[in-house]
Amino acid sequence: MSRDLPSLNALRAFEAAARLESVSRAGDELHVTHGAVSRQIRALEAELGVALFQRRGRGVSLTAAGQHLRDATALSLDQLRDACRDIRHQAARTPFVLGCPGSLLARWMIPRLERLRADLPGLALHLSALEETSPHALDGLDGALLLAAPPWPRGWQVTVLAPEKIGPVVSPRYAGWPRLSGKPARELLHEPLLHTASRPQAAGDWARAAGLAAPPPAGQGFPHLYHLLEAVVAGLGVAIVPAPLVADERAAGRLLAPWGFVPTTAAWILAVPERRHDQRAPALAAWLRGELADGE
Repeated sequence: MSRDLPSLNALRAFEAAARLESVSRAGDELHVTHGAVSRQIRALEAELGVALFQRRGRGVSLTAAGQHLRDATALSLDQLRDACRDIRHQAARTPFVLGCPGSLLARWMIPRLERLRADLPGLALHLSALEETSPHALDGLDGALLLAAPPWPRGWQVTVLAPEKIGPVVSPRYAGWPRLSGKPARELLHEPLLHTASRPQAAGDWARAAGLAAPPPAGQGFPHLYHLLEAVVAGLGVAIVPAPLVADERAAGRLLAPWGFVPTTAAWILAVPERRHDQRAPALAAWLRGELADGE
């Protein structure tokens, strides 16, 4: 079946040349070469079977058919621009639904909501607890803030915000802190570490990155990272945790990180559905990146 309409690129090239009365200026406006505009117009004339321009020396003028098409094309493109602008404005008023795992949501995202609203007043954000990071994690979401390692699932468009850094933290209230204070990280090889079932490999990842021969033994376990962080703040022991999640506690002196943090193969990412081009996502990614940088 033949197409009822010529290509949109050809019509845009024609409209620009007709409006500007210059093929060269049309190329400048469309950020293509003079020759590319000329080829699009010739293809359009061939498809319509009629001349749209009369060449006069180095200039061009419209034929009667060209004038007819110019008026129709200009009106149609204006209507398309208006419709796209209305859709963008409507999208901006619709909340951006951001999924976060529960621990990131409670410990990092919610405490920063007031600052986000002040910095991005045009972004209406709706937060959703994300219980899994499977390839279908983005279903029903505009995006997700995650700690994850590549390769990324198919269908995800990923913006890397910051490398993940993990390290041991302890409360000054912990009974064993006087024994550990001022000691090197290898002393933790004798310290049973609090851990979480959602990230059982954290101690091993930290030990390898820190150049230690083996991970510390496992101490008491907790079902989620959020519970682990609460246990550390309560002074129940030492745990390996992501640096940004304890930035506020460190700043307030509730937690100490004398052994520092080391990078892992994972990263903080903003993932959005690949086929969705939401103009709000880049601004949100830039804000998240700045917050993570401040928390190091």
